[in-house]
Amino acid sequence: MTQANASVVALPAWKPAVSKLSPASAPYPRLGATIVPGGVDFAVVAPLATSVELCVFDSPHPDAHETRYRMNRGEAGVWTAHLPQAGRGTIYGYRADGRWDPEGALSFNPYKLLLDPYGRGIEGSVELSPEIHGHEVNKHLDPASTPLRMSTTDSATKMARSVVIDNHFPVVDQPRTPWNETVIYELHVKGFTQNLPGVPPELRGTYAGLAHPATISHLKALGVTTIELLPIHAKWDEPFLTKRGLTNYWGYSTLSYFAPEPSYATKQARRSGAQAVVDEVRGMVSILHEHGIEVLLDVVYNHTCEGGFAGQTLSWRGLGQSMYYRHTSHRPAHMIDDTGCGNTVNFDEARVVQMTLDSLRYWSEEIGVDGFRFDLAVTLGRFATGFTARHPFLVALSSDPVLSKQKIIAEPWDIGPGGWQTGNFPLPWSEWNDRYRDTIRSFWLADFANLEAGRPTQGPNDIATRLAGSADLFSSSLGHMRPARSSVNFVTAHDGFTLHDLTTYNHKVNHANLESNGDGTPRNLSWNHGIEGHSRAKTLSSTAHNGNGDTILLDPIFYARERSMRNLLATLLLSTGTPMLVAGDEFGRTQQGNNNAYCQDSEISWLHWDFASWQQDMFDTTRYLIALRRIHPVMRPTTFATGRIQPGDDITDLSWYTASNRAFKPENWHQVEHRTLQMLRSGTPFGDCDLLVVFNGTLNVAQVTLAEGRGDNYRLVFDSSWSNPQAGGAVHDASDHSFCDLVEPLTEVHIEPQSLQIYLTERENLEFD
Repeated sequence: MTQANASVVALPAWKPAVSKLSPASAPYPRLGATIVPGGVDFAVVAPLATSVELCVFDSPHPDAHETRYRMNRGEAGVWTAHLPQAGRGTIYGYRADGRWDPEGALSFNPYKLLLDPYGRGIEGSVELSPEIHGHEVNKHLDPASTPLRMSTTDSATKMARSVVIDNHFPVVDQPRTPWNETVIYELHVKGFTQNLPGVPPELRGTYAGLAHPATISHLKALGVTTIELLPIHAKWDEPFLTKRGLTNYWGYSTLSYFAPEPSYATKQARRSGAQAVVDEVRGMVSILHEHGIEVLLDVVYNHTCEGGFAGQTLSWRGLGQSMYYRHTSHRPAHMIDDTGCGNTVNFDEARVVQMTLDSLRYWSEEIGVDGFRFDLAVTLGRFATGFTARHPFLVALSSDPVLSKQKIIAEPWDIGPGGWQTGNFPLPWSEWNDRYRDTIRSFWLADFANLEAGRPTQGPNDIATRLAGSADLFSSSLGHMRPARSSVNFVTAHDGFTLHDLTTYNHKVNHANLESNGDGTPRNLSWNHGIEGHSRAKTLSSTAHNGNGDTILLDPIFYARERSMRNLLATLLLSTGTPMLVAGDEFGRTQQGNNNAYCQDSEISWLHWDFASWQQDMFDTTRYLIALRRIHPVMRPTTFATGRIQPGDDITDLSWYTASNRAFKPENWHQVEHRTLQMLRSGTPFGDCDLLVVFNGTLNVAQVTLAEGRGDNYRLVFDSSWSNPQAGGAVHDASDHSFCDLVEPLTEVHIEPQSLQIYLTERENLEFD
């Protein structure tokens, strides 16, 4: 053990382990813990350490007896050991010695027990305390000195431990839902089932609860194909949240890239140990697969829970801070923070790229998940010189025989230099489309707020681009054509207002986060429709008073808000690209105006299933629109339109018309008077009806001469003014193919203010599966 400036203070000598194990049985062992004949092989990367010890515990108790063994340095800084007679359930950790020089980005400290970065299971929990810091701290857990002075208190009793796992049963095969049939549904494991009727109390808020028949019944009734789980990698809450009595509910604070979060397992599984927790996760995935439902994971490889320069020593920092985290090149070295979370994982390093790919393959092959959404994915493709689509990690993933077949989705931004990269990821990536989100919100909400206030607003130029798949962003990358599914379209996500709150609040209400309402974005592009708050779910009165003291009738406002929600849902589900919904939006869930509920493990975040009649209407509308999309491929193109007539057709693949049935001219796109417009999408390339959508983005009833198209007759199949599809005369089952049957000619129609209508045409000789 060495320390920079060691003459400043004398430290007690660390007593290394006496016993030394033989090297791993394989010359190039798999990193982590691997069960082999006669025992377990352990391998961990720590190239700058002078010694590494394997620490084995005889029970899960924090005070369990610890036996330490010296490991063997191998090639490229890999330390290995073979532990005879060990097997599944062995509880262990590491200690690493080396140079203590935080200003040089080295923080080796053998007094600190470290989790295995490749550990597949976790036992116990990390306790916020002085002991888990590699440096000395004061009573507030702030550094006791500058430069940092090495702590000599043992952290073992305050630390979680890694556990040897053996995945011993197969997971049901992946459904492999085609991209153009995919409807993503983002949810939180706990929040989704915490109050779900039909799920037994002991299963609520758990992995098992997510696989319960009551949960699957809702997912199947709604019609979504793919659930995207907020992070389920093991996590540790940020100290500032712990001090406030809050938690990182969303889970974007990773403690392990291989182990699942134990708190989402049933009590029975947690009592049985880490293997039972992993088994519950794999069982959940299997059951969902049996019902044709894919499982995507939201993953956070851009930063870890170890915090910034004065953070904790839990795993990666103690094995090689300079390897795992990005730092400035000068001395004293500062941790680079491109994530807003204190540190940035160092994708300049081959070992970091390897760890991430190994983690993704493990979750794909052994846990069985169907893909991943990468939080702040730009960080994973950035060198010190900036982001590149040719980054080794992106290239490796794209060429990997396992991962390249998964559904891979980027959140294409972070807060680092050049952090906005929407549209710049290579195949096979799809990307969250924030331009889509902002445009659709603006057209249906923020622009109407401007119109009502007499302020200038925009024409329909940008909404047309977004409805057509955002080809300006996604049509190509690195010289290769990209498919239309590359744009993951969304109006809401876990961060930000819910769909209901977008129509109810102009301003965030985040006081429960205990940050003086200073967190969360102030730019919501929302519209309260005339009065702030007064959610229908929370309001019993039929009137309220606005800021001027005027009495406001609430029923018309509630109707207008619900119509806005239907506009947003319908637009999402008829747009070219891959749609993503957030759990609860299908029935108007509220977070009471909180647009950053990351720390709200409470009624604010949990879904409530006691539907009012308007919520049942909203659910019926959403499932109807999803069914329309599923049955009619014209609503889900696989390629970008060209605006030209395709071979075998006699109308253009996509065309735009004014309310008077005139083809749009270039100057019309920026004119407010043309916010009533029509989109005609040919069904011939899909063997389907033609699709005509009429948008009224104005405050007035509009008279529209329907686009002539090929001269076929139109049938109205959806109107956002309908509170329920049945209320407007639509058939109950959207799969009824009579949608494409001749009913009556329609040429002139009226459309309510702030609404849209969907029409399908009568065509001959159509065949449906």
